[in-house]
Amino acid sequence: MAKINIDEVLIGQKTKKPKCVLVGEDGNVFNVIGRVAKTLNEAEMGDKAKEFTEKAFACLAYHEVLNLCGEYVDIH
Repeated sequence: MAKINIDEVLIGQKTKKPKCVLVGEDGNVFNVIGRVAKTLNEAEMGDKAKEFTEKAFACLAYHEVLNLCGEYVDIH
């Protein structure tokens, strides 16, 4: 079952997510979090970068962080 993004429902359209290259990069969780946060900041989405970082550090497992990344950026 597809996960529903509440922002998409409220806005009535898909939220544009910036592209973030994670494939083929260092998979260390801190590097992944940093790359996503940097991508969001560069896209002038500093509030989302802070929100993402807080949620990412609250995750209890690596796969949770990866799933969270997909909610904020378009992974490449």
